[in-house]
Amino acid sequence: MMQLIDTHSHLYSSKFSADVEEVISRAKEVNSHVFLPNVDLDSIPQMLDLTGRDPGFFFPMMGLHPCHAFADYQEVLDKMRPMFEERKYYGVGETGLDYYWDKTFIPQQKEALRIQIEWAKEMDLPLILHCRESMDDVIELVREGQDGRLKGIFHCFNGDARQAGEVIDLNFMVGIGGILTYKANDDLREIFKNLPLDHIVLETDSPYLPPVPFRGKRNESSYTKYVGEKLAEIREISFDQMAAITSENALKLFGLI
Repeated sequence: MMQLIDTHSHLYSSKFSADVEEVISRAKEVNSHVFLPNVDLDSIPQMLDLTGRDPGFFFPMMGLHPCHAFADYQEVLDKMRPMFEERKYYGVGETGLDYYWDKTFIPQQKEALRIQIEWAKEMDLPLILHCRESMDDVIELVREGQDGRLKGIFHCFNGDARQAGEVIDLNFMVGIGGILTYKANDDLREIFKNLPLDHIVLETDSPYLPPVPFRGKRNESSYTKYVGEKLAEIREISFDQMAAITSENALKLFGLI
């Protein structure tokens, strides 16, 4: 079985602290690369510690998650920006907008996203976008910033066919994880049946959103296999074909080929 790439995993989360070695071992059986999006200042040491265990397997990214963009977002971003000069990061994010948990700081989320959009252009890095109940606004802000230099992933895509088309028109990848396997998501499966394959990448968003048959449990990076199997089934292609295409998409996006 050809290996996959998990383009979005928080494997540095404390939810893995009790058995991280076993989780890494399982991840390596399935994946050739795992990309680690940062969320806030506090998560950076854990992310870099995990990266240090195997820098040829784990690839860190730097950014401020919208659920952590508060009144002090500018101060936090001012601390993050110099970190790009200190070591190699492979993307800007996880950034974006989240209207699900708390709408108190939406203006701050938008400004933080605008700043990180500029970072992505300046440093020629992929932008990793969180769009929970905010897809149209994220698309709008990316469109405002798109001058031909922006690229990245709309992670955990759960929008409609129109939005998927707009994401592709912006020259972004559509990231898909465990939600593709959920029974209630026939509309989403129909979208992925018709999307251009060269704009799809796989992810887990570990420890969140585990695929069937693990719903209600902790997600982990080895579960990309279940997402990949479902995508291959939907597209009526072999698993190895699906793996080759989505892995090439990811490697190109992150500048590794």
